[in-house]
Amino acid sequence: MKQKKKICFLRYPGGKQRILDTLLQYLPSRSSIYGRYVEPFVGGGAVFFALNPKRAILSDINVELIDLYRGIRRYPIEVWNIFRSFPSTKKAYYEIRSWNHDELDLPHRAARALYLNRTCFKGMWRHNSKGEFNVGYGGQDRRWVISKEALAQISQKLLRVSLKCSDFEEIIDACKEDDFVFVDPPYRPAEREMIHDHYRYGKFSFDDHKRLASTLRRASSRGVRWAMTTSAHPDIVKLFRNYHVIPIPKGTGKKIGELKKDSGEVLIYNYEEVSQ
Repeated sequence: MKQKKKICFLRYPGGKQRILDTLLQYLPSRSSIYGRYVEPFVGGGAVFFALNPKRAILSDINVELIDLYRGIRRYPIEVWNIFRSFPSTKKAYYEIRSWNHDELDLPHRAARALYLNRTCFKGMWRHNSKGEFNVGYGGQDRRWVISKEALAQISQKLLRVSLKCSDFEEIIDACKEDDFVFVDPPYRPAEREMIHDHYRYGKFSFDDHKRLASTLRRASSRGVRWAMTTSAHPDIVKLFRNYHVIPIPKGTGKKIGELKKDSGEVLIYNYEEVSQ
């Protein structure tokens, strides 16, 4: 059987694109997710696109990221045309980066976010204390990996998705029995906290990890299945001592863009079997 081409339209330092083959061995298949597929830290959505669930809720606290998904879902061709029209220069990058997200219409918000993501330094998604995107220029080499056809395909897959901009706790607390939650919080492999943030406003502290652990325990008590990729730091793993913990043999490592055999990451899940 010919393997389907993986969808990868966003550059994300902690994205799971390169370890999908490992993760999918432990995750339920599309047919065995009887409720909704829920992802409260959607990022680049690699697992969502790989599983292709029948119904889904995708959420993130980053409003620019969610507007990117919303824009592609509703206006894929318009987003592509705007994206394509942006100049391929360093000067243009900083000019477009300076635009106020809130003053743009949805297609321009989406096209701007996509352009910045494809041309910034290593796909980092970082904001300053004012909430302004502040990653430096990285070049045009990775800009044209995506195409109009790819955005149209992504748009179709997002039609059956509910997109939300929210804190993870609210999203997970709304999950019910038969839902499946894939959790990929911001983390640095093998470290206890996110000190330098590349994903959202503010760092993801150990207190956030503890709050996430409590939220997932509540979800387990309601019969919700979940799986999570996170740091292998002992203090984080200890929060999930009653669940299955699988070391991820190859992953991103501590340096952005680096792929290491000893990844410093684990997969944690709360169910007994995977029905493929």
